[in-house]
Amino acid sequence: MVKIMKKIYNFSAGPSMIPFEVVQTIKKEIPNWHSLGVSVMEISHRSKEFIEMSKTIKQDLRELLNIPKNYKILLCHGGARAQFSAVPGNLLSKENMTADYINTGYWSLSAKKEAEKYCLPNKIDARIINNNICSILPMKEWILSKNSKYLHYCPNETIEGIAIYEEPKFEKKIVVADFSSIILAYPININNYDLIYASAQKNVGIAGLTIVIIREELLNITNKYIPSILNYKTLYENESMFNTPSTFSWYVAGLVLKWLKKNGGIHTINYINKKKSELLYKTIDNSDLYINHISNNNRSLMNISFQLLNKKLEKKFLKDAQKIGLYGLQGHRIIGGIRASIYNAMPIEGVEKLAKFMIDFQENMY
Repeated sequence: MVKIMKKIYNFSAGPSMIPFEVVQTIKKEIPNWHSLGVSVMEISHRSKEFIEMSKTIKQDLRELLNIPKNYKILLCHGGARAQFSAVPGNLLSKENMTADYINTGYWSLSAKKEAEKYCLPNKIDARIINNNICSILPMKEWILSKNSKYLHYCPNETIEGIAIYEEPKFEKKIVVADFSSIILAYPININNYDLIYASAQKNVGIAGLTIVIIREELLNITNKYIPSILNYKTLYENESMFNTPSTFSWYVAGLVLKWLKKNGGIHTINYINKKKSELLYKTIDNSDLYINHISNNNRSLMNISFQLLNKKLEKKFLKDAQKIGLYGLQGHRIIGGIRASIYNAMPIEGVEKLAKFMIDFQENMY
């Protein structure tokens, strides 16, 4: 008798859900990639097949995000945390060791704390809490340092579920943004940024790869004394292969980018993402059991964090959800509660199932 597995919807914040179609392709290609008789994990990163794949990854990313020619794409090691060090290490000099760090949550504060090892970061608290509702100050109210070399911010805080959709327009400031959890989820104007970085394990595939999109002229100010593996100019001059890359991570990212292009690109996925998030927020707002403490203008498109007014019910909520195939809904350990991460790979059917479960759970509890 064949056991049929129930459909699982993975709401994990990262590593996160991968498109089912991509998983099937990986399964098919693992034994015999490009008819080579071996997997992509076993071939040289200097082979013509792998080099061609790397070029395609960069080209697909350039097309999806409409990246201008004067921006370069680097495929890096180390996750976004490595970029917490790489950014100040590359952009600052002995003549200017000051940078502005906009504090909106856990990850932006983590970047600031790491930068303290290399520079004098100016922390700018941009969160406002009014009547237990959290919102973000408009960018025009951010009080930046006159002598800071760059400003750093995180458009989407995965733990708190808070986001900034306003795009930066700062004269004479290098703008650095951590797009790890929101890249490829909606259209952005790359020209408003000087450097964007994003770890892959949310919307671009699996852990082991971090994308850096950098304005070309910034490569000329790179600090030559930082470790070579973090040096943007070194990475660019070596086609992101100064050392052996995480070949499987690159391969999966390439498949995810192809999947996104095939399914309509960023404008189409943005429309779907809005539908998904609107459904969940509507379910929360119309309930007597769930609550979200983020202002409407700053609610995350990707990470919907909420609490149960009766906290004693959280364990039962999570247990019952997992029983029916709703996986990974536990909130981050530092704030608890519930978190539904609905990255690009999450189909709307999964969100509809979660919303129905939330309504049924409330009805059964009251």
